[in-house]
Amino acid sequence: MANQDFGSEGWTPEHIFSLAGRTYLITGANSGAGFEAARVFLSKGAKVVMMNRNADKSAAAIVTLKQEFGSHAEVTFVRMDLAALDSVREAAAEIMEKVPQIDALICNAAIAQVAKQEITVDGFESQLGVNHFGHFLLCRLLFDRIEESEGRIVVVGSNAYKMGLKRIQFEDLNFDKKYTAWNAYAQSKLAQMMFAYELQRRITAAGKRVQVRVCHPGASRTNLLMDTASRFNKVLWSLLSRIIAQSAERGSWPEVMCATEEGLIPEALYGPTKRAETVGPVGECPLDEVALNREMGAKLWTLSEEKTSLLWPVSKEYVAHSELNVA
Repeated sequence: MANQDFGSEGWTPEHIFSLAGRTYLITGANSGAGFEAARVFLSKGAKVVMMNRNADKSAAAIVTLKQEFGSHAEVTFVRMDLAALDSVREAAAEIMEKVPQIDALICNAAIAQVAKQEITVDGFESQLGVNHFGHFLLCRLLFDRIEESEGRIVVVGSNAYKMGLKRIQFEDLNFDKKYTAWNAYAQSKLAQMMFAYELQRRITAAGKRVQVRVCHPGASRTNLLMDTASRFNKVLWSLLSRIIAQSAERGSWPEVMCATEEGLIPEALYGPTKRAETVGPVGECPLDEVALNREMGAKLWTLSEEKTSLLWPVSKEYVAHSELNVA
């Protein structure tokens, strides 16, 4: 579906009529694009569940949203730290207990440009751990509920996926030999997008009822770099963002579109379409073939299942194991 299908202005939230009765989960929703996405969903009558690391910021965000949409606005918070797989497991268990319907899980949270190599409690380079492995596990743990709801998984990627090394560095995932903030970030976003396309292929083959969509926010004025980047990169971005970036609100539109719009293409990338896909009308963007590399995608899938110690119901190993148990 090309950008012109949405008119010269591209896709906007005006394409949504009502989302009453629907529930959307968003990771990293207390600020930036995630918060703005929550605003759109609430404005259309949906329920929103924020999955954030910081309880105080989440409480403040909820107060702000209820001030805007009224005390009846259905927005709640579940604490989750994507950098710790045990935290992801605990959050997913709470969701499965409290949230009977998931119309879309939006994998929005991310860290970027971590100045010096950091390793998570599970042994992953921090950007790969948060952006990919944490979300990979979360999507698996909530997959059955999403399928019951015939819902969607939305992966928020980045144009960084086609920069850096343009591959998954399987021989040195954590960049122990030569760490650079940019290459590690680019690998993490490539991993996220490869996972999404591989998941959609496996879902189709298994006959499951879940849609997976991939988007990117373009260049948006958010606090993505403020906690992690080097001082130089923070100063540089604060200056550049005033010139080249769009608002966080517009940066949220691609993920909202992917969560709600019908007729989107599975193996596509959606986001701003102007100025090298950094700003402008939201529609379908060019997709570098590296993200669709099936050999690399399958290898990443197997590795991710091993690292998170959990098989998916769309994996051959899972099906074989299930048949063995039945026999």
